[in-house]
Amino acid sequence: MVYQGSCHCGKVAFEVEGDLTGVMACNCSICTRKGALMWFVPREKLRLLTPEDALATYTFNKHVIGHRFCKTCGIHPYGEGVDPKGNRMAAVNVRCLDGVDLAAIPVQHFDGRAI
Repeated sequence: MVYQGSCHCGKVAFEVEGDLTGVMACNCSICTRKGALMWFVPREKLRLLTPEDALATYTFNKHVIGHRFCKTCGIHPYGEGVDPKGNRMAAVNVRCLDGVDLAAIPVQHFDGRAI
């Protein structure tokens, strides 16, 4: 299925393709503050519909995840990194997807504070 998503102001819009069968809630310092529910997909399954220059990137700790956010409204629609096998991945914040029933999606909790 293809999902449409965006930041709050709409200057960052995207579509993502895949089966949304579950999300991850991480308790690390940034995810806790963002309140993000992340869905991991291969990076090529996420396509920006707006110019790349509407986004900024924040990294911290080991600087392996690019936390992408809108320069205008500050919403974090996704992050980018690589999985343990070296594949490019996107971590889509499902709270930024249109028409998704968040209560119906299973949530796996991840102890990011322990890393």
